[in-house]
Amino acid sequence: HLPAGEDSVGCSLFAHIDVDHVQCLNEAVDGSCRRVFRPWADRLDRSHSVQSDADQELLFNIPFSGSVKLKSLVVIGPDDSAHPFTARLYKNKPFMTFDSVSGGECDQEVGLAQDPDGLIAYPLKTVKFSSVTHLTIYIPRNFANDNDVPTSLYYIGLNGEFLGSASR
Repeated sequence: HLPAGEDSVGCSLFAHIDVDHVQCLNEAVDGSCRRVFRPWADRLDRSHSVQSDADQELLFNIPFSGSVKLKSLVVIGPDDSAHPFTARLYKNKPFMTFDSVSGGECDQEVGLAQDPDGLIAYPLKTVKFSSVTHLTIYIPRNFANDNDVPTSLYYIGLNGEFLGSASR
């Protein structure tokens, strides 16, 4: 793991996420997923979160305004068993569903530590994530051994380089 921060492994890509079109499957409150994508300076804001509904799974479909090179991921969750345990990343496969992730191999799986302060930046395989226009993040479970404990998180940070706007 690398220390998190805008300068640690690329700049924040928040400005290049099409937040209005971010989608999350199995979120307890519709649209709450959009508020976990925000500027690095606001990462510790606990007033907004996304929580899973029926079980521990969350699936984020994240479009970008152009092509990006992803270098790292930061995930901030609560300091308890509701914190995400694993994140599986898929590039350039818009509108994935739970059926899609169960049948296919991810581009990278990241084992997460409980990190309520966002001190860890998980490095991504830049060769695999060098030309990304859409990212799917699948969180299959949290640290709880009980499926009745919903997964919760406050912030998702994506760092890297913006390569250019999408052609229209």
